[in-house]
Amino acid sequence: MEKIKFMSEDMQEEAFYVLEQTTVNAVNYLLVADSEEDEAQCLILKETPSAEKGESVYEIVEDDVELSAVSKVFEELLEDVAIER
Repeated sequence: MEKIKFMSEDMQEEAFYVLEQTTVNAVNYLLVADSEEDEAQCLILKETPSAEKGESVYEIVEDDVELSAVSKVFEELLEDVAIER
């Protein structure tokens, strides 16, 4: 499983495992987990435009409607995974 590192707003480095990625309405999303355990905490991140070329910026999806829609897409892609909202 691929592990990626992000820099939080308070400049702390955080590592996540990428479970899946998808594109919905021309927006890239990542489903990430904090561990490889079955009961890991997952987040859905969306790519947002960056002022610096060549660098991706991801934000946690917090909008309930968007989160629900993208969660369903990830559940279909990962047939054996249930995402609790």
